[in-house]
Amino acid sequence: MKTRLSFALSFAILNLSIANAQQSNAKLRQVFDTYYKEANTMDPLSATFYGVEGYNDLLPADDESFLKKRHDFYAKYLKILQDFAKVSLTNEDKISYEILENDLKTALILEKYHPEYMPIDQMRSLPMYITIFGSGNSAQPFKTVKDYENWLKRCNAYSHWTDVAIENMRKGIKEGYVLPKSLVVKIIPQMQDVTKNNDSSSFYEPIKKFPKDFSEADKTRLSKEFKEIIPTTIFSSNQKLADFFQNEYLPKTRLTSGINALPNGKEMYRDYIFYNTTTHEDPEKVYQLGLSEVARITAEMEKIKTQIGFNGILPELFEFMKTDKQFAPFKTDKEILDTYQTIYATIKPNLPKYFGITPKTPFEIRKTEDFRAASSSAEYLPGDLASNRPGIFYVPILDPTKINITHDDMEALFLHEAIPGHHFQFSTQNENKSVPKFRQNYWNSALGEGWALYTESLGKELGLYTNPYHQLGALGMEMHRAIRLVVDTGLHTGKMTREEAVAYDMQHEPISEASATAEIERYMSAPGQALSYKIGQLKIIELRDKYKKQLGYKFSIRDFHDAILKGGVMPLTVFENYMDDWAKSAK
Repeated sequence: MKTRLSFALSFAILNLSIANAQQSNAKLRQVFDTYYKEANTMDPLSATFYGVEGYNDLLPADDESFLKKRHDFYAKYLKILQDFAKVSLTNEDKISYEILENDLKTALILEKYHPEYMPIDQMRSLPMYITIFGSGNSAQPFKTVKDYENWLKRCNAYSHWTDVAIENMRKGIKEGYVLPKSLVVKIIPQMQDVTKNNDSSSFYEPIKKFPKDFSEADKTRLSKEFKEIIPTTIFSSNQKLADFFQNEYLPKTRLTSGINALPNGKEMYRDYIFYNTTTHEDPEKVYQLGLSEVARITAEMEKIKTQIGFNGILPELFEFMKTDKQFAPFKTDKEILDTYQTIYATIKPNLPKYFGITPKTPFEIRKTEDFRAASSSAEYLPGDLASNRPGIFYVPILDPTKINITHDDMEALFLHEAIPGHHFQFSTQNENKSVPKFRQNYWNSALGEGWALYTESLGKELGLYTNPYHQLGALGMEMHRAIRLVVDTGLHTGKMTREEAVAYDMQHEPISEASATAEIERYMSAPGQALSYKIGQLKIIELRDKYKKQLGYKFSIRDFHDAILKGGVMPLTVFENYMDDWAKSAK
């Protein structure tokens, strides 16, 4: 009888424990949902970007009340999460917990460096995104009358954002948080370029192509409102920014290159390294890793140089690849875009061997808009399956005759930015409805860019890199990321000036001075971000090699890739635990 009672009691306790765990997991998932909804009010532009309805008219500015509101938001959810710290969670909920905890802690750390003091740079800023959104060819929807009205409300909000941004930059000047002069001289013409009020402006595109079901009355009213509101909000705000940068900000800029020159710059750089790589890497260790990777890739390049019978040193080969006409065969924009379509057609039949996952989100290749092409690199902007908005691989083309097939090797570039790089990554994550919504749109540079760089190494398997010059180009792309470990840490610890970093870049890859300068200035504007590519790629390779050894014949490269894509982007520390669990289940 005692045995039966003990068994019954144990069984009841077990059932109660399971019930409590299930209840705790359900409560945590509810926290994830409420966090996601509140996060969209903190960042409504991203909500629009990811196709989330209800925020398309909003555009908060970083004034004191909003900064406090955002701080309280981070602190509140971090405190809520602590209630679940010792709860038994499912593996999936544990991953979500750790991702959110990492982001909340990091956001609170970075607040103390006042990112609002430098809200605009030459690469990415709200004025640029507003122009893209307003064209009607991006994430901002223009399908209903309400969509058009939402956009006009957002235009009015942009005026307020501009006033707050200028005031914050004035505070930054007083506190010593200012951009380098070399970046600001690039920002000024960008601002001036988007102040022009004429019929050809992309901001008037939505009223040139109204949906067919709009009434004539709505078309007339909205056309009138666009022509009244956009000049007094968008154009006037951009003019105000252009004048501010030219007359007030430029004289106060700094001549230094790295953020080590800013208040608490040394500590700031370490925190930005963690933010971007999700690892506590020492800058000097990263610098040395970069030198090691540069040496390794150089040796690979030397082998190919010997194979093709080139008589000369590597810099001479780089110069040959930059200047010989065979590497710049294009005459029109269309020829370049068609070449990318051919690359896509080449890899398509080989993808199922290495990926069981095929995203449903549409995909397109487009030329980058002229207004931002001069300061842009090729990039991917995610699509949205729910609205059938395609993921877009943008290619900047200023002069097609100057596009070189081996500089930013076109084959490796497509693998990275498009397929199976960012398009597979973003789309699979966004389409995965089994994880909390905040994870469907989650981004972290380390695994995000690390994955894209890793996919470049799959070129041969997917039918590319058959030409030794494309192999050199692909190695050049990897070299480009290895160089970043050297120059990013060099710039932001004071080892290198802008000019020294440009010279180092040109010494180790086939790149023009103009392109090298644009790259170095990119690293100056986003400290630590450039480190994420190599750090993430090396972690994926490390884990792949570990699991090959552990699993032996049971290891499947296709399943390995699918596991990464199904998990979505996450901090590297969380990623390693997640993949270790996958490897255990594969045994």
